[in-house]
Amino acid sequence: LFAIFAFATCGGYSGGLRLSVDCANKSESDLSIDIAFAYPFRLHQVNFDAPTCEGKRREKLSLIGDFSSSAEFFVTIAVFSFLYSLAATVVYIFFQNKYRENNRGPLIDFIVTVVFSFLWLVGSSAWAKGLSDVKIATDPDEVLLLMSACKQQSNKCLPVRSPVMSSLNTSVVFGFLNFILWAGNIWFVFKETGWHSSGQRHPPDTMEKQSSSYNQGGYNQDNYGPTGGYNQPAGFGQPANYGQVGEYGQQQSYSQSGPTSFANQI
Repeated sequence: LFAIFAFATCGGYSGGLRLSVDCANKSESDLSIDIAFAYPFRLHQVNFDAPTCEGKRREKLSLIGDFSSSAEFFVTIAVFSFLYSLAATVVYIFFQNKYRENNRGPLIDFIVTVVFSFLWLVGSSAWAKGLSDVKIATDPDEVLLLMSACKQQSNKCLPVRSPVMSSLNTSVVFGFLNFILWAGNIWFVFKETGWHSSGQRHPPDTMEKQSSSYNQGGYNQDNYGPTGGYNQPAGFGQPANYGQVGEYGQQQSYSQSGPTSFANQI
């Protein structure tokens, strides 16, 4: 919708201005000189006739400037972005499985979105500059300077009607809104790609390290097994050995000679 508004307000524009030349000899005056122009703003091809205030002779003049490149570039971006948005919508709804197959769809969508964001920025900036030049070239005061009759102080040249540029101003606004819309959509398209999913996935050896840390600790060791200190009977002639396996797998032994010394005393 934003793309439609952008190329409709620019590509469908037509405007004009009206001037009046009041000669010293009233019979030679022309109080209604209409000059019409439209998209794509090849103003050097817009011709009009103006009185010279020297008898019945009239001169043929034309506006100055050719601003078709920036205007056509802007409209072209808008049309292609509209077509791509329409095609992408159809793919999202009806061909979701094909879209996610081998991760090609999200990658292509991401690249195209980045390209269109850049083109919208460049196209909108270029058209904003072109529109500023169009306003200057179609300013009635500037156009009056092209007439030879207006260079004589005895003649009166006045602007009657200026061109209305509101729709062209709106097209520039929609151009930058499209840039913001497409640039903001880059993040949502990026989340569909494999690059984002691979960044969120844990490395395969991380879980192994976490699980092995419990196996190496003392909680998984059988402290009452063959290495434990309680499976050896303590007699009066043998020292009791209380073997303990520490957290790092090192066996610690504590010998007690109490029963032996007691037998010697007896």
